[in-house]
Amino acid sequence: MVIEVPTTWTGRMKARAVRTGQLMAPVADQARMAAAQRVEDARYWAAPRLHSAAHGFEDQVAPRVSSMLITAARKIDPTPTRSRRWPTFVLLTGLAVGAVGYMFYRRNAQQWTEHMKDSASDASRWVSEKADRTAESTERMAGRVSDTADEASRKMS
Repeated sequence: MVIEVPTTWTGRMKARAVRTGQLMAPVADQARMAAAQRVEDARYWAAPRLHSAAHGFEDQVAPRVSSMLITAARKIDPTPTRSRRWPTFVLLTGLAVGAVGYMFYRRNAQQWTEHMKDSASDASRWVSEKADRTAESTERMAGRVSDTADEASRKMS
């Protein structure tokens, strides 16, 4: 092995740094392995906590932020919102007209029923009066026929 002795100051510093690097290589390897182990341990420790924090953020903060963004979007939206008043008004008007129509139908049906009762009552009364007049007329004719028969039988006797 040949040892070279540098003649300049920078050369001497370079040689000393190389020797120190060679001495420190095993220590650096150990430090690298320890650091890698610590980083892995930190990852094992942090992963579930980050996962839990993500779910907490998703469940608690995200809906609020989403609601806020939706509200802001509605406020700045230039398109007019479709009102539900017009279809509701048409529906309620249709229901009201239907209810009034049903009431008129029921009233007309009731009036028709009463009219038919009156008509039936009038017809019944008319038939009864006609039957009474026919009975009276029949009795008168029967009385005349009886009188005529009595007269004829007297004349023949």
